Amino acid sequence: MTDRRELADFLRRRRDLLRPADVGLPDGLRRRTPGLRREEVASLAGVSTDHYTRLEQARGSAPSESVLSAIARALQCDLDGRDHLFYLAGMTPPLRRSGHYVRPGLIALARRLTDIPVVICTDTGELAWLNQLATALLPPLPDGPGRGRNLMWRWFTQPDLRPAPPRDWDRMSASHVMDLRATYARRSGDPDITSLVHDLLDESEEFRRLWERHEVAVRRADVKTFVHSEVGAVAVRCEVLLTEEADVKLLAYFPLEGTDAAEKLELLRVIGNQRLTYADSSPT
Repeated sequence: MTDRRELADFLRRRRDLLRPADVGLPDGLRRRTPGLRREEVASLAGVSTDHYTRLEQARGSAPSESVLSAIARALQCDLDGRDHLFYLAGMTPPLRRSGHYVRPGLIALARRLTDIPVVICTDTGELAWLNQLATALLPPLPDGPGRGRNLMWRWFTQPDLRPAPPRDWDRMSASHVMDLRATYARRSGDPDITSLVHDLLDESEEFRRLWERHEVAVRRADVKTFVHSEVGAVAVRCEVLLTEEADVKLLAYFPLEGTDAAEKLELLRVIGNQRLTYADSSPT
């Protein structure tokens, strides 16, 4: 339900905060208030002055999603303000998009988790950041652009590089596709997810078969085993921490209780440190 009174109050107060110069308009003469006029906001939003005026007067028809988005832009609302505007109108706000930007605070948090592998990736599986232990645990990744750093793409198009025992492949493949199905619907046809899915349908018969099931399950936690060439099988419990935008997530791999995973991860950490030391001391 639209909270007309609160919506009207929010619009008026946001309008009063803006100056004409803030939106590229001249100050003009005979302004009785320092903020924008209603007709100016309506013009910036591309809606009729009458419709916008009725919203500020807590009357008239409920605004559409497109009108709310336009008004939020005209009033220069940040994402929190835009979401608040939608909630007051009784509507669900559009999904937030980080644009693959990883907040420094999230990386700072990840850097503190030095004794477990940590990965930051997008909801399409694109790797954005790995800590040293994750780099040591996962197969080597290419540098530069392309899909070589996309976990979904690598899993289905390069099965020989799968860092898991073959007995787990069917379960993990199904889990990957179900999670990607949820992302595909949530992202509503965004070009990056659409092109990834279409290319996977062309390249992988396994992906195509699983996609046609139309099974959906957002992955928030999992138990899996990595197979490493030097330390062998490492059983971990994966916790998925979603950011507010939900299109960037942090994956933390904790050693599975009752296994030797903790000792193997510590060995990998030592091996990784030694390799860094050798690389730093090598002649140039």
